[in-house]
Amino acid sequence: MKTVQLRNLTIGEGATKVIVPIVAATTEAIVAKAESLREIPLHAVEWRIDFFEDVFVPERVSETLTKLRIALGETPLLFTFRTKKEGGEKEIGMAEYTALNLLAAKSGCVDAVDVEIFSGDDVVRENIKNIHNAGLVVVGSNHDFDKTPDEDDLIYRLRKMQDLGADIPKIAVMPKCKKDVLTLLSATEQMYTKYADRPIITMSMSATGVISRICGEVFGSAMTFGAMGQVSAPGQIPVEQLNMVLEIIHKYL
Repeated sequence: MKTVQLRNLTIGEGATKVIVPIVAATTEAIVAKAESLREIPLHAVEWRIDFFEDVFVPERVSETLTKLRIALGETPLLFTFRTKKEGGEKEIGMAEYTALNLLAAKSGCVDAVDVEIFSGDDVVRENIKNIHNAGLVVVGSNHDFDKTPDEDDLIYRLRKMQDLGADIPKIAVMPKCKKDVLTLLSATEQMYTKYADRPIITMSMSATGVISRICGEVFGSAMTFGAMGQVSAPGQIPVEQLNMVLEIIHKYL
């Protein structure tokens, strides 16, 4: 299996890596949040730009990216616009989505860009090509806030991400019961052992799915999302508690 490098972070080996999202609305609040994370034990930061009040003003996006990079130092940064249909804060057309991702990719401030894989194959290919041409990593993603698809469908979605060229396939689904969490974990293990040639990220959301956010190293998920204040998805665990559990699991594996 290939690993993926983001600055000094190697994804796909060792313990599960922790990403903390920034979900503030203003440049000042975003930078303040980044500065507050300097002393927190984390591996990467995600800027959920769909929460940003000036997301459709390119100059403000560029200005904030520059300030955010300075505040984060050498911490890897994942740039994500989560669309409304996949649980995000705002609607966006695909031309705007592609232009926004390209702006981020060419900014010199981010290390990876999230691309929603079920946005239409042509749109996805264009986004992945743009991001790769800028020398960055693509996190190919899919989010289902209504249900947990069956195991075969989950594996199909992850394999499609891989086939389209995403460097890190990622899927997040909503469980209706405990068995749904087992379905997600089984699909993760099957993908990891049979099909994946690169790191993958999977999670079952909400309180029911919390176990999936801490046992990634057991089943094959390379990264997990921890909260520091406001969460970006249901079921995220405060980062200090998350780190403690991940360290215990890694020690005894």
